[in-house]
Amino acid sequence: MFVDELEIHVRAGKGGNGCISFLRDAKTLRGGPNGGDGGDGGDVILLPTTHCNTLFHLTGRGTFAAQNGGQGRAQNCGGKDAEDLVIEVPVGTQVLDAERGHVLQDLDVPDRPWILALGGYGGRGNSHFATATHRAPREAETGKEGEERRVLLSLKLIADVGLLGLPNAGKSTLLATLTRARPRIAGYPFTTLEPMLGIAQGPGDATFVLADIPGLIEGASEGRGLGDKFLKHVERTRLLLHLVDCSDLPMEPPVDAWRIVRQEVEQHSAHLAARPTLVVATKVENDAARERAQQLATAVGQPVLAISSASGDGLRELVLAAWAMLSSLPREARQAD
Repeated sequence: MFVDELEIHVRAGKGGNGCISFLRDAKTLRGGPNGGDGGDGGDVILLPTTHCNTLFHLTGRGTFAAQNGGQGRAQNCGGKDAEDLVIEVPVGTQVLDAERGHVLQDLDVPDRPWILALGGYGGRGNSHFATATHRAPREAETGKEGEERRVLLSLKLIADVGLLGLPNAGKSTLLATLTRARPRIAGYPFTTLEPMLGIAQGPGDATFVLADIPGLIEGASEGRGLGDKFLKHVERTRLLLHLVDCSDLPMEPPVDAWRIVRQEVEQHSAHLAARPTLVVATKVENDAARERAQQLATAVGQPVLAISSASGDGLRELVLAAWAMLSSLPREARQAD
């Protein structure tokens, strides 16, 4: 199950209490204080990883609580520091304050941990309170409470190229053809119900990541169909491929299909609408389809790449065009979302 938003409650570990103890030894007269310090509580750490691409594994867990630090002991023995609680999240997860809604951290770099809640420090034992005039202190510090907070995890997939289009525009078929991803493919709309990623082979040893999202329909920004909530998963991409069905039986005339999706993207985010885009005419398998692709190019005012995932026509040219454009774009563009 694909889960891209989840509110969680975390609690870091409490520090252990310091110990009140005095040296008791037959060979030592009036032994002094020797109470050890408490151990530190465990931190709650978020670790972005490529091992998962959804937040589903974190659902139904209640409170994520780290262990408490150990208590201080006699003979100046310190309590054991608690182990940190490491929570793995997909790369691209944003951490937002659940109450105020502002972004606390963007976990967009793999294997770079971030402390979400800091564990409490252990209390000092009574040996720290001995002075020349106060040789038998009977006080020690209690351990500090760990941080506790509620946050919203919001996943935005990280890919190089995002696929846009109406339902049945051929996005899933193209993803399956160019990559090893195996999205559900059928001859009816909305077979794609969740975002999918795949790695495409570019020229030579080059590769790039494709992201396919559920198709948009007119009024998606107002909640029609599956809405536009999945558009956030292409906000980090550097390049968009806008797929338009030019077959004999499209859902909409090609020019109208291009206009509908373009309008929904603009209403979602002007920044996303300004992203470099290649327009791709799909299912171009006869002269009539090629004529519709040419009419689309005239209407949108830019070249249109004509392809057929079924026959393989135009796919190599599409990959080379996408790679050439990616090579000219800064990688930092994916962060400007």
